[in-house]
Amino acid sequence: MLRGPLFREGYRPQFSGHETFPLRYGWLKKAFDAVRETEEQEDNRTVFTGEDAIARFGVGKNMVTSIRYWAAASGIIQDDTKKSHLVTTSLGARLLSDDGLDPYMENPATSWLVHWHLCGREVKTTWFWAFSYFPQAFFERETMVKAVLKLAKDRQWNRASPSTIKSDVACFIRTYASSYAQGHVSDEDTLESPLTELGLIRQVGRRDGFRFAYGEKPSLGMGVFSYAVHDFWSRYNLNARALSFEVLAHEPGSPGRVFLLHENDLVDRLVNMEHFSRGVYKWSETAGLKQLFRHRELPDNQAIGLIESDFATNS
Repeated sequence: MLRGPLFREGYRPQFSGHETFPLRYGWLKKAFDAVRETEEQEDNRTVFTGEDAIARFGVGKNMVTSIRYWAAASGIIQDDTKKSHLVTTSLGARLLSDDGLDPYMENPATSWLVHWHLCGREVKTTWFWAFSYFPQAFFERETMVKAVLKLAKDRQWNRASPSTIKSDVACFIRTYASSYAQGHVSDEDTLESPLTELGLIRQVGRRDGFRFAYGEKPSLGMGVFSYAVHDFWSRYNLNARALSFEVLAHEPGSPGRVFLLHENDLVDRLVNMEHFSRGVYKWSETAGLKQLFRHRELPDNQAIGLIESDFATNS
């Protein structure tokens, strides 16, 4: 059963911007470094649009646009619209600085964080909708295209053309599902997205058959999971003292939805949060009511600090 509103009132869908290229290894580091090196300039957005951008990033113009898109969508850089300026984020600095936790995205924890930022928020329409609303575990590419087209029609998103949605769904699938090489393709075209290693979407049967892989996620550490709970809580109901298991498991954009966890797996992680968070969170099952309590609000910088244990144990 679907829960929560199907996108907020006045929501503006996003079906483009990636130029049909899925995220690739090295792109986030390149974007982070480029923005960090130019943050003192008056308007550093030209780092992605200027005449030297192709030489700087070593790829074509469309890929440069895609690199900026993925870095912003992943929470690594952001646009300070008041100052017409790009800045790096606290999360980006913690991960991708030269002395950061994982500058070259070699640890699965980084991929899980990127996945959370892509699919735990409404911004990327297909990504958010696929993990929070799409009702089928098994699907074909065309099935998802038709479903997103119906969503756009029902919501009266008139600017969402069929060709754009088809390309967006294709990019979504390539972000998560390993593809089989077809015919004569370049080495660049066969590069996989780092998110394929998470195993969240797997190819089955025919070329266009796929399934969402629900169940245990051994490579998802308690640090990233706890960060996701904090992030979801802050956006769902910042002032709430407790969130019910139903919300954490089934609400759109919730950890249960985005990480494709079965209920038992989710409960195990929520129980462990009390010890992991040193008492900030506490799991309770009283009179059949399952809830996660929060004894104090974590500042964002402390919440980001939760992820560090995952890199210590997986390095």
